[in-house]
Amino acid sequence: MRAQDAGQPFAHRCRVYYEDTDAGGVVYYVNYLKFMERARTERLRELGFSQSTLAGEGLLFVVHSSEARYHAPARLDDELVVSAEVYELNRASLRFRQQVRRVADNVLLCEGQFLVACVRADNFKPRAMSPSLRTAFAGQGDVAGTSTAGE
Repeated sequence: MRAQDAGQPFAHRCRVYYEDTDAGGVVYYVNYLKFMERARTERLRELGFSQSTLAGEGLLFVVHSSEARYHAPARLDDELVVSAEVYELNRASLRFRQQVRRVADNVLLCEGQFLVACVRADNFKPRAMSPSLRTAFAGQGDVAGTSTAGE
């Protein structure tokens, strides 16, 4: 299945707080993963779904694997924009490509890729996404193609 239109990738804005930084005032590396998690959650919300509603229906999203590359530091009070682009949509998983940039100068601070699996809430076994959820992700214009193999 091909993307329906070529829109802008989803982006979530956030600010760096004191709690996000180390003693040197630089964002602690693991907090970039938190920023990216928030962007994926907000992406889902923008599509009309919430994590709590899906959990009530027995579906959870869990990170199967992640990869991050750090390019430049963010600092206290920086405003960040975090993208969440789905580039592969499978029956029971999504692959996201994400970037964290500083709003003031658009410098790339961190980038990563995440394989997010859909699992049953009761036993954490793989579970297919509902047709409405798949359609929502497929219709966003940033999915290059979909597959049902290799899950």
